[in-house]
Amino acid sequence: MAPNAEEFLDRWHRVSAEKDLDALRDLLADDVTIGAPPYWQRLSGKDLVHHLLGVILYTIEGFTYYREWISGAELALEFKGKVDDLDLQGMDLITLDDDNRVVRVDVMIRPLNAVITLQEKVSALMLAFLEQSGEQ
Repeated sequence: MAPNAEEFLDRWHRVSAEKDLDALRDLLADDVTIGAPPYWQRLSGKDLVHHLLGVILYTIEGFTYYREWISGAELALEFKGKVDDLDLQGMDLITLDDDNRVVRVDVMIRPLNAVITLQEKVSALMLAFLEQSGEQ
């Protein structure tokens, strides 16, 4: 079955607006990978990617998508929000598999001071998760 980007986006936008982490898990392929600041290497696996995306959803205040581009199974979603008192802007580049699940996501965020502040907030939560799951 070919991916249906419009159907996926309806679900993705609802999940992000409602911060519905259970529904987020259902949108991810088992072998999903993510490239996100400040990590140089890609992170792999549904549990790890799910946790990171959930932490980010709850850390960025006023997280809102406001532009999107679709090319088959490839999506680009531009977002904005705040971390502490810093405005940030970013882009999620998403690849869907044939089951309409995220198989790859790359996240880019600017400006640098917002990335650093976000990293400081997310790092401790990710480290605790990795220690608990034994994935360090």
